[in-house]
Amino acid sequence: MDRLEHIFALQERFDRDLARRRRLPGYGLEEWIQKEVLAMVAELGELLDEVNFKWWKNPHPLDREAIKGELVDILHFLVSMCLKAGITADEFYRAYLAKNEENFKRQQGLTDRQEYAAIGEDKEA
Repeated sequence: MDRLEHIFALQERFDRDLARRRRLPGYGLEEWIQKEVLAMVAELGELLDEVNFKWWKNPHPLDREAIKGELVDILHFLVSMCLKAGITADEFYRAYLAKNEENFKRQQGLTDRQEYAAIGEDKEA
């Protein structure tokens, strides 16, 4: 089992245990995704707090461990959404590879979409 598969397996076990212990109702996919997105937005807000986004406050030293913890919380909700949507670790990995390749092509100007046309750089980079 690779690391991503292991993360998916651990999250699936956690989600099942949480639903049992908290006696969560059987929400449909649409409602689960909404709830998970809201939870992720909350975690993103906590991450923002860690990196001094409030320009009206005195900045505090960055805490790498706290930042890492918030990123892991975000990953928990992302993987949970994948599981609820029936997306496997392998399927997610393959979709990531395809999107990553597409993103590189866009930034290199190797796409028909004008909004991604490269500016001032040759297309071979």
